Amino acid sequence: MTDVPKTWTIKSARTVYANKWIAVREYQTVAPTGADAQYGLVHMVNRCLGVLPIDDEGCTLLVGQQRFPFGRYSWELPEGGGSFDATPLEGAQRELSEECGLKAEHWLPILEDVQLSNSVTDEAGYGYVAWGLSPDQSFAKDSSEELSVRRVSFAEALRMAVSGEIVDALSLVMLLKADHLLRTGALPHGLAKLLQA
Repeated sequence: MTDVPKTWTIKSARTVYANKWIAVREYQTVAPTGADAQYGLVHMVNRCLGVLPIDDEGCTLLVGQQRFPFGRYSWELPEGGGSFDATPLEGAQRELSEECGLKAEHWLPILEDVQLSNSVTDEAGYGYVAWGLSPDQSFAKDSSEELSVRRVSFAEALRMAVSGEIVDALSLVMLLKADHLLRTGALPHGLAKLLQA
């Protein structure tokens, strides 16, 4: 016998705060247990996009910036928000150009619709490995970002992920997923060869 999962029932909803990036919504609900419950949700106006760029020597680029919510500096893969009016790939291509001044000949999706903090936000992440890199200045840098770019080997980026030097969830998942795909032989041959360099 299969149990049918119970769902949340929304009795009312209101937007408490909104700007061009987020909307904070408050819901009066009935929980799957049948109890009345108040629920707060941070709705993301854009989807979350990340890129694992791999150059011709098997190195990747990490982007460093001061992250406001935690008040600390963070090294991450190139990432940002992409409009729902464009495809995730188009948004990822823009992020790579904007943050690293690069474009890529090859793109491999490795994450799709990943829930980054599903107890409080509806943010979904998409990730790509990009290789065949060349310079590109199609998109200007965001005026609110003071970015540093650091080139490291793929192995060094993995070490940073495992050691806790990289703490950004999307970067961690992308690096570990790429490593898994490499170890299981699931990457295109040319890309696998670069990552093993």
